[in-house]
Amino acid sequence: MSSICILIISALCALSPADSAKKAAAPALVHPETGKTILKSDSLTVRFIARKQHYNPSLKDTDDPDIRSPKSVNIHPSGDKYYVNSLEGGRTVVFDFHTQQKLKVIMHEFSETKDSALWAPASGLFSFNKVYKEPKSFVGKPVESAFSHGGRYLWIPYYRRSYDTNAQEPSAMAVIDTESDSIVRMFETGPLPKMVAVSPDGTRLAVTHWGNNTVGLMDISSEDPAEWKYLSSLVVDYQLQLNFSHTRKVDRDVNSGYCLRGTVFTPDNKYLLVGCMGSGGGIAVIDLEKNLYLGRVLGLMPNLRHIIIKDGMLFCSINNSGYVLRIPLDDFLATASKLDGDKVKKVKLEKLSSCKVPAGARTIEASPDGRFIFVSCNFSSCLAVVDAREMKLLGTIPADSYPVGLDVSKDGRYVLTTSQARGQGGNAVDIFEVTYL
Repeated sequence: MSSICILIISALCALSPADSAKKAAAPALVHPETGKTILKSDSLTVRFIARKQHYNPSLKDTDDPDIRSPKSVNIHPSGDKYYVNSLEGGRTVVFDFHTQQKLKVIMHEFSETKDSALWAPASGLFSFNKVYKEPKSFVGKPVESAFSHGGRYLWIPYYRRSYDTNAQEPSAMAVIDTESDSIVRMFETGPLPKMVAVSPDGTRLAVTHWGNNTVGLMDISSEDPAEWKYLSSLVVDYQLQLNFSHTRKVDRDVNSGYCLRGTVFTPDNKYLLVGCMGSGGGIAVIDLEKNLYLGRVLGLMPNLRHIIIKDGMLFCSINNSGYVLRIPLDDFLATASKLDGDKVKKVKLEKLSSCKVPAGARTIEASPDGRFIFVSCNFSSCLAVVDAREMKLLGTIPADSYPVGLDVSKDGRYVLTTSQARGQGGNAVDIFEVTYL
């Protein structure tokens, strides 16, 4: 990469989360026509085939009132159903993948007395700033999800508990048994958890707290949910001291330190990598064998939103300016090996490949063969497709306004996106069919 290109990318990516919020308010509403909206390239064809929405209730054939600001979507490993987290609706909606019929609506509403048996014992890692009469009576706002135990369980952290105006108190995380599609276990978390990830060997789980620069690690090696427990809460450089007003709303999407986001375990289960979307950027590295935060790898990664690992490559999305980065995992870990958690807390990555995509690159996922990266582009209201080998943009296809979540079916034939509500936009789940040429 040339020095001129590096400077341009650095300038574009240096926008703060506050800049992101300003930019995100500008795009016009987009609601593409199903069946006729197509992306064609020499490598694949993507067709927009169906949607579920609640931005226009008069469209009876697609309207679903449970689609309320959907934040994320997760296709079950079996391929038989998928789960949509309606953030503002306080619910997870389950659909049959083959018939597209709604199977169940899981409500994230709890009573201190009625649901007390669901809660795991307190870990002692998270404490409240304020005394609440019934802290376990609330509605949770589901954000992201991750499957464990071969798809038997789905873990869903809550942005906040409904009474916590500024997401500064401990939040919570629900565990759904996907055989009954019901909540079977509840765990406390730190403030404002967003990402959750499961280790490749299935023994550990990480929940990343956007709200205060911490990451919770759990032991989930047992088949019995009653035996799952927290191991530690690790701090990325410094822990925010949260003393916001309990009555006046504060924008916690901005006032949250590093804004920890994308989270992934390395294939050998030795390290946890956490993207820093806020000030300073980079990727935080946690040594799982030592249970130690080592430091951050910097270099062309400010406003880093999502991270995945595929076929020995680390892929990252850069939100504001719209980029997908590719880094050989071995190169990244060689750079990270210079971190020691004490004297060396920052190192710079010198080499990477990048591909420009439309602005607002949020969730990314790879096709099963690793050839393509699919990107939900929020500001640009589209789904983008990147050739992962050549690191070039193959094309884009319009999506319902403000796509944020994304998942790819196990066979790679379908891509699902969620469009989060913003004013009259969003409130949609889009289904794309992919044909590989």
